[in-house]
Amino acid sequence: MINKVCNSMAEAVSVIKDGDVVMIGGFGSSGIPLELIEALRRHAPKDLTIISNNAGVAEEGIASLLRDDLVRKVVCSFPRSKGSVWLQKRYKEGSIDFELVPQGTLGERIRAAGAGLAAFYTPTAYGTLLAEGKETREFDGKGYVLETALHADVALIRGEKGDAWGNLTYNTAGRNFNPSMAMAAKTTIAEVKQIVQVGDLDPEAVVTPGIFVDSVVLQEGLLDAIA
Repeated sequence: MINKVCNSMAEAVSVIKDGDVVMIGGFGSSGIPLELIEALRRHAPKDLTIISNNAGVAEEGIASLLRDDLVRKVVCSFPRSKGSVWLQKRYKEGSIDFELVPQGTLGERIRAAGAGLAAFYTPTAYGTLLAEGKETREFDGKGYVLETALHADVALIRGEKGDAWGNLTYNTAGRNFNPSMAMAAKTTIAEVKQIVQVGDLDPEAVVTPGIFVDSVVLQEGLLDAIA
């Protein structure tokens, strides 16, 4: 019988290696797999490329990976939040690369990867610095920029409930980037608040089918005792 449930956060993230491209779900404070991020920090692979909506707050989440010098590049839409300093610090000292992507473009680049599309044209950023070095075209007299799909080695996402087959539900805004990231990565690891029996999830409520999920791990209180 299929069983994608991992015994621990540490076991779940042990597949991540130096140089991997890692997508991390979340929008604002919703749907962020904070315990998986903490487990990744402890696992400590180097030279990671992080793709996410933002770059963490203060010492939390992605910011802790930047603080511990585990990141080589960040691709995100909102690099600065209240209290966030680590991306700016690492970028100023020249230890990381940074790619700023408009939020809608970021979402579509991730979705395109999951849908098997190589690239798409968008009017967003046409005629701005963000379009420099990229192919542009006009359609019906309007300028567009060619944006490529964003793929990842691993996606760390957060769901509300999951089962042993990897089927996932989300809690309202916690859905955000998580479902599309699950489809865009070679390996998807889902942190969930509750693991239920196969068949207990309403099929109509399943947002991410288990075919896109490799591991499901239950929250275990890692953040209560950060080392």
